[in-house]
Order: sequence, then structure tokens, then C-alpha cells
Amino acid sequence: MLTLSVVTEADLPELMPLMRGYCDFYRVDPADDQLAAMSRSLIAQPQEGLQLIARDADATAVGFATIFWTWQTLYAARVGVLNDLYVAPGFRGGGAGRELIAAGLQRCRERGAAKLVWETAPDNVVAQRLYDALGAEKSTWLTYELDAG
Repeated sequence: MLTLSVVTEADLPELMPLMRGYCDFYRVDPADDQLAAMSRSLIAQPQEGLQLIARDADATAVGFATIFWTWQTLYAARVGVLNDLYVAPGFRGGGAGRELIAAGLQRCRERGAAKLVWETAPDNVVAQRLYDALGAEKSTWLTYELDAG
């Protein structure tokens, strides 16, 4: 049985290794203090977003999701952006990813957001199988980015 909750300051020691695992999976290396600062910012400013943490029956943190709130002109509505979804390798396939997405969708409904949207790497076929099984629609949009610094 999994339990999900919104991340608080007390969850940060268990959340940080999951966030590092997520970053390692995507081969990026932001500093730990930057990751913690992002989490603390969301705790302090929930109007910007939130993080959910999933725990197993032994209360072990097994996964997390980060959702940011924004608007989408093409839908003329608020949306939740599922920016991060990660389940620790030893716990994959146990329903944590599915439950984190469901909880994110519920938070969208509570905030009046019309959609939950996200992206994944083209080669992350394991995650894509989950998304397809949930009935999520693939987008035809390409993602671009520029460094601001």
C-alpha cells in the first residue's frame, strides 16, 4: 500500500536522494543546495507548484512528482505541468508512478486546472508504456530551450 502526501520540510532528507536519482537518470548535475532551494520555494509558495512524495507500507520514500502551475493559451485554461516524475528503481512497477500521476491530476481538478501535461525523453520507453496505459495523449510539439545565464 502506498501513501502520497505533499512534501514538507520534514520530507526533504528523504526527497533529496530521489531528486538526485531523477537527475542522474537524465544525466544532469544541479547542486544539491539548488535542488533543496527549489523544494523549499515550492513549500513556501504553493501557488507556484508542489511536490508529492510516495511512501510504501514501511514509510520508505519510493518516488516523487513535481507539478508547476501555469496557464496555457492554446487551452485558454490553467494547467498543471508534471515537470518531474520519478520512482526509485527497486520500486518501479509497483504502482507508485501511476498513483503519483493520479494524485497530480486530482490536484489539478482541485485548482481548476483543465489539464495535467508533461514531457519525457524520447528513449524513456518504460515511462511511455505507463503513460500510454493511462490513456494519455502524445503531443506533436517539440521542446526547445535557451540558457538565460
